Amino acid sequence: MAKNRIKYVCSNCGHEELRWMGKCPSCDSWNSFTEELVEEKKSSKKKYSGEPSFTKLNAEAHQSEERIKTNIEEFDRVLGGGLMPGSIVLLGGDPGIGKSTLVMQAAAKIDGDVLYITGEESVNQINLRAKRLKIHSTRISVMTETDLDIILNAIEKNAPDVVIVDSIQTTYKTDFNNAPGTITQIRECTAELMQLAKKKNSAIIIVGHVTKEGAIAGPKVLEHIVDTVLQFEGEKSYSYRILRAQKNRFGSTNEIGIFEMHDDGLKEVKNPSEIFLSEREKEITGSVVTSSMEGTRPILLEVQALVTPSSYGNPQRVATGFDYRRLSILLAVLEKRANMRLSAQNVFLNIAGGIRIDEPAVDLAVCCAIASNFSNKFAQNDMVVIGEVGLGGEVRSVSNIEKRIQEAAKLGFKKVVIPANNYKAAKVKSSTEIIPIDNILTALKTIIK
Repeated sequence: MAKNRIKYVCSNCGHEELRWMGKCPSCDSWNSFTEELVEEKKSSKKKYSGEPSFTKLNAEAHQSEERIKTNIEEFDRVLGGGLMPGSIVLLGGDPGIGKSTLVMQAAAKIDGDVLYITGEESVNQINLRAKRLKIHSTRISVMTETDLDIILNAIEKNAPDVVIVDSIQTTYKTDFNNAPGTITQIRECTAELMQLAKKKNSAIIIVGHVTKEGAIAGPKVLEHIVDTVLQFEGEKSYSYRILRAQKNRFGSTNEIGIFEMHDDGLKEVKNPSEIFLSEREKEITGSVVTSSMEGTRPILLEVQALVTPSSYGNPQRVATGFDYRRLSILLAVLEKRANMRLSAQNVFLNIAGGIRIDEPAVDLAVCCAIASNFSNKFAQNDMVVIGEVGLGGEVRSVSNIEKRIQEAAKLGFKKVVIPANNYKAAKVKSSTEIIPIDNILTALKTIIK
């Protein structure tokens, strides 16, 4: 009887070693090595003697791309217009966030045959969820299976327009002795599903679990195999869910879809700005409204700041929905350029609504919110503040300024503070009062009264 050999594989990057290591030499992640059996493939290599097949590039030979619409606008927006036939989409998210609910609702609205394959629930449980979501569709076929060979055979015979695999961690290939969910099984199962998707021209959605750090479980090579990687995220204390594209070969990675979780499933949020500002207090220090671009859509958000004296040696810096390092830079700019003594103050920053913002256009609003609470003075509540703050205290121009102003005007804001260079270049025409600002000191004097 042959003795099984063991190898250790990094769950983050797929790096292999013959012995366990605390730190991966490839990606520098700690405690990421998992034990797996070595699969020995016995095959005799034969030299290929046939004629290679190829097709010359001719962009005009193809019709316009025909996508499979999920008929959920927020979902289609993130995908780039719908599911591309022959593509494979990886959907990841925390447990209980609503991944299965989202794909079930999409399956019910797709104009085509859908094969829903689950390895985590029984047919009766799927029917109960469909009843709760008020789904009545005769074009969805449900299959409870985890054996990849049986799954591939079912796809070959039925040739559905869309295939949903929930989840890839429960799927396994019998050729390998490794348990389902291991790196080898995930990688090989995804690769074979991808080959079949290209062959049958079916769109495949695979649901993936995430690690405790929030990354999609499995090696990074898994994200390279698929065409699109979607992250479904949201705070459990909030009812809002955000669908974000981390990779998309057929669309933009800047678009996001916003949903709200209800008892009967996920509902699209058509006007996220109005939702995020619905509970805003009118008269409170440390509150400033800003505009952030998420793909092609402007969203108005409330930036909240709380500044308190520090009773200990090291003051706290806490940011929710905003980059901590960026907050540290802006605090240094306020202290140096605006003469604000913040080094002995605790600073807490929050983007209301549970959304995370990464673009620099909210810098000026963050600075104004901190200065408002620190000085205990109100910022004007009928004003939207937009601008990037440089290390010299200058307010730099931002993109898509016209769309941001139009969104502010639509929601009834009377004033919009924008960078001076944007005002000169765009020459924005709007019924809303436009206030150009060129540095942080002028901004604080204008916004905080």
